[in-house]
Amino acid sequence: MALTDRSFEDLLVAESAGVATITLNRPDKLNSFTAKLHASLLDVLQTADGDPNIRCVVITGAGKGFCAGQDLGDLDMNNLQDVLEKQYNPLLRQIAGMQKPIIAAVNGVAAGAGANVALNCDIVIAAHSAKFIQSFSQIGLVPDGGGSWILPRLIGQARAMALALTAEPVKADAAADMGMIYKSVEDKQLQVVVGELAGTLAQMPTTALALIRNMMRQSSTNTLDQQLNLERDFQHAASKTSDFKEGVDAFLHKRKPIYTGR
Repeated sequence: MALTDRSFEDLLVAESAGVATITLNRPDKLNSFTAKLHASLLDVLQTADGDPNIRCVVITGAGKGFCAGQDLGDLDMNNLQDVLEKQYNPLLRQIAGMQKPIIAAVNGVAAGAGANVALNCDIVIAAHSAKFIQSFSQIGLVPDGGGSWILPRLIGQARAMALALTAEPVKADAAADMGMIYKSVEDKQLQVVVGELAGTLAQMPTTALALIRNMMRQSSTNTLDQQLNLERDFQHAASKTSDFKEGVDAFLHKRKPIYTGR
């Protein structure tokens, strides 16, 4: 079944020119996570990942917010371990293991796990009005949703520690300046900028992009020797694709390449 043939109460799904756009659709709750939203989002991401016609994925939010984190009204406060193990951790592992690039278009506040889901995407572009908040300490919790893993890698231990302890909001411009996100753009331009980038990525050699994202994610924990070996192995894999042959032929004949993602 095609991705857009399915309907979800809490998600909007669109597909165009190889780009799947997933919109969290609980605007009255700032798109906060429920168990049902987790299941829907994981299902859609898995379907998109297995569809060869989809070559780039975008996640954004409906209304004024991207995602305010966990909906505390839909939370078993006596069993948070189970919530993480069955809902958040599978979602973050799916995002990390995607075989195509995934962009977060942060249109408003991204708080708690909502911020960390966005930050674990490959590319994060935010509207100027957006904010990122590690809000966990405000209610006596610790960062989850991969936040304690991704944040120090993006902005360093000192800044990550301070933001996790204080829950200080970070505006989009400041997030871009400190390297937390890729860029901040005018609110009215967010969907245009993201759409152009996603469209470009969807026309690129998909297998090579999957290998690049995998390589970059391993680099911070690999030794130089391990990373050199990984580059060797991944380059070998990339060189066996039809897209590599197309790219070389297009370069030699001074024409625009037409990549198929294979």
